[in-house]
Amino acid sequence: MHKSVMSFSQKLWPSLPLPHRIRRMWWAYAVLALVAVVASLWVSGEIGRHRAEAALEEQARMDARLNAALLRTVLEKYRALPFVLSQDTAIAAALAGSDAGTFERLSQKLEMLAAGTKAAVIYVIDNDGMAVSASNWREPTSFVGNDYRFREYFQGAVERGQAEHFALGTVSKKPGLYISQRISGSNGLLGVVVVKVEFDDVEADWNASGTPSYVVDERGIVLITSLPSWRFMTIGRIAEDRLTAIRESLQFGAAPLQPLPLDPIRNLGDSLDVVEIVMPGDAGKTRFLDVGMPVPATGWQLQHLVALGPSVDAGIREARMLALLILLPLLAGTALLLRRRHAITLRISREQQAREELERRVSERTLDLSQARDRLQAEIIGHKSTEQKLQAVQQDLVQANRLAILGQVAAGVAHEINQPVATIRAYADNARTFLDRGQTTPAGENLESIAALTERIGSITEELKTFARKGRGSAEPTGLKDVIEGAVMLLRSRFAGRMDLLDIDLPSPDLQVMGNRIRLEQVLINLLQNALEAVAPKAGEGRVEVRTSADAGMVTVTVADNGPGIPPDIRKGLFTPFNTSKESGLGLGLVISKDIVGDYGGRMEVASNGGGTQFIVHLRKA
Repeated sequence: MHKSVMSFSQKLWPSLPLPHRIRRMWWAYAVLALVAVVASLWVSGEIGRHRAEAALEEQARMDARLNAALLRTVLEKYRALPFVLSQDTAIAAALAGSDAGTFERLSQKLEMLAAGTKAAVIYVIDNDGMAVSASNWREPTSFVGNDYRFREYFQGAVERGQAEHFALGTVSKKPGLYISQRISGSNGLLGVVVVKVEFDDVEADWNASGTPSYVVDERGIVLITSLPSWRFMTIGRIAEDRLTAIRESLQFGAAPLQPLPLDPIRNLGDSLDVVEIVMPGDAGKTRFLDVGMPVPATGWQLQHLVALGPSVDAGIREARMLALLILLPLLAGTALLLRRRHAITLRISREQQAREELERRVSERTLDLSQARDRLQAEIIGHKSTEQKLQAVQQDLVQANRLAILGQVAAGVAHEINQPVATIRAYADNARTFLDRGQTTPAGENLESIAALTERIGSITEELKTFARKGRGSAEPTGLKDVIEGAVMLLRSRFAGRMDLLDIDLPSPDLQVMGNRIRLEQVLINLLQNALEAVAPKAGEGRVEVRTSADAGMVTVTVADNGPGIPPDIRKGLFTPFNTSKESGLGLGLVISKDIVGDYGGRMEVASNGGGTQFIVHLRKA
């Protein structure tokens, strides 16, 4: 075998060195293997396609027969009913007597009969074509009193004794099959009894199967379908004169009778076709196997559609996978055998040359390793230097960030501690005045307030120290009413004489939000202070409203004033540090307030125009 392969390659490429001949052999083998794989995939795909289509055809014919049998069962169930009713002497007597009371009793009888048989409607028409009794006589769409002389089922029953006619109801606007039977008396025609059969349950059963089915009459018009949008469409186009006659008969109402979006691909014979259809809701076409089955005892044809794509694709994949499972091991075994032969050949041809070059290659390899070691050591030194520089830069960034945070916290402390200190000063002055007057009780109350404010300042500083240590104050259930009242208390002395401008609708004591009371009071103090300062120029006309609302997960606090509003240039950078319109302001109050609300999972919004400003604070409900 080895000698034959070598001799064959030498005959093909006698002037090429051995490695080149082997390479050419591998290229030839790869081309042959590729051709074999492509050919096997194509052949196996075609076999899989035919097998899948055959299986689908068998299943589709079985399903079509079941659907046709179901439809026939429904039809046979109701076909005997008009004949039995035509033999009812009570109905004949009612038609002969033409008494209104008799017709009403007959309608009651038909109503009970329709409920028992589950017929859509049962009604009786006199010899003039007027409906005199109907099972739906109580409903607004009652057939009683309607003229049905133009209906084919009436004319057919009068002429032939019985008739069947599928049409759209002129009153109910529901499609159905009208089965009619002539009622004769001793003097000839008395009337016609009609049973209307609707196929909603049949269509629902077809729709539940997941495969489209529809029934067409001898003209190719869709009568019953699992896809409501296909109803009264046609297979192919109907001649214009015939189409006009159908429309004038009002058999299908105002339906346009447009062709189905169906394109035939190929005919497989025996009422079997492959078609492409644009399904409702799809942008592209889907390929189906279309199986036709005549509905016994009618002139109808049932068409059952089965999607080819998934099953055929699966059959092709399965066949191709089986072909690859057989072919690939054969190709791999051949390649392995060929490789072994080439390896033996190369080893024999290079063995001598390898001995001679062994020492030279060892020395070259040793030199390469030494150079690689030196390059590696240089790279390691460079990586260590880069890592040290990176650590130094990171430490500088951390230090700069820490200093920026400490600066913002220090500015916030200076801004917020000033408010309770001013309040303490006002209470101290009031206490001294009360002591000078000898009024010890109010003086003591002021001193208690001072003590409470000092505790509050201590709580604020303690909160700030906690913030400095841990980054954020922990959130806990906090009463919103206590927060609002605490903020108003801190502002009472500073804005004495203007507190009546506040219109506060305090929430329920049970309403709690997630946050820290001191920090939430800080937010409200900033908002109320800004609002009171904004309405100060309006004197008695100024007004500040505080409203709260709650839903399932959030609580909203709105602080609104009727001041002049915030200028647009200030509003653009309203939450930017040191951006303020006040001469003595730091521009940090709203920035700190927004950060506090954000720390507790909330958010702050602002709306302002010439008629005032609204700050809306959303907090998580506890």
